[in-house]
Amino acid sequence: MKAKNESNKEMNFLKEHIEEQNKKLDEARDAELELRKKTIRLEEKEKEIELKAQRAIDEQRKKIIEDTYRKALEENRFKDLEKNKVINDLKKSLEEARLKANQGSQQTQGEVLELDLEDALRKTFPTDIIEPIKKGERGADIRQTVKTLKGNSCGVILWESKRTKSWKDEFIIKLKDDLRAEKANVPILVTEIMPKECKNGIYFKNGVYICTYPFVLILAEILRHRLIEVARERFISNNRVSKADELYEYVMGHEFRQQIEAAIEVYIDMKKQLDREKRTYQSAWETREEQINRLLRNTARTVGKISGVAGSEFPQIKGLDMLESGEKK
Repeated sequence: MKAKNESNKEMNFLKEHIEEQNKKLDEARDAELELRKKTIRLEEKEKEIELKAQRAIDEQRKKIIEDTYRKALEENRFKDLEKNKVINDLKKSLEEARLKANQGSQQTQGEVLELDLEDALRKTFPTDIIEPIKKGERGADIRQTVKTLKGNSCGVILWESKRTKSWKDEFIIKLKDDLRAEKANVPILVTEIMPKECKNGIYFKNGVYICTYPFVLILAEILRHRLIEVARERFISNNRVSKADELYEYVMGHEFRQQIEAAIEVYIDMKKQLDREKRTYQSAWETREEQINRLLRNTARTVGKISGVAGSEFPQIKGLDMLESGEKK
């Protein structure tokens, strides 16, 4: 009985011990669970803090990048403005240099034309006085004083040369002012570009004769001859003033202009006819030459075939060598 009681006590003790251990185990589990929960909350809080920090870092980085980009854009904008200014300055300088070069080139070309015109007039009319008007002085380009073989002055032709890309009526106004200032008789304007209404190389407009360079000597010869004729009549009549007026009126009148235009038309027609005849004869010569060559070739081939068939018995034909050489040609 005593042993049974001892056994019960021991069982109760064990039971209480187990219950206490279970209770402690539950408490430990609850503590562990709570600890885990706290750990998870701490981890989540740390992650949230880290996330916020990372977001702040990203935001700061984004701001730094934007500021840097904006600053770079601003710097590049200023650099582009500076580059554009340099480019525009260079373009302006190049354009100014090109304009100066063109002006210099046009001036040089104009001077070359004047020198050539002066030389042509001096060679063609050795008795006349050909005087270039100095650069910087008001006036035309060349003054031609027409003189006879005896040295008598018959009048003055005033020459103005223009080597421009377009025609301007101001050329006429300027030359007429120079004509009055020089007290000359005839104004002639030499130009590469004629007025739009002009149909050939010589034209009379508003009291000024206008021509292209190929017609210079033709027009000069006609006007010079008329000046000499009128001057001779003036010397004979001893009425210098009236004859000078008559000369001017005649040279500036419709009759004289029509005579010059008629002479020019005859010249142009004769030139065209001569060119046509040259082309016609050239074509005829080429046709005849081809016919002769064909005749030579055909004859040489025929003789060659017959000679090949007949052999050595075929007689020698005088002139065959010439045919064969003609065929080779």
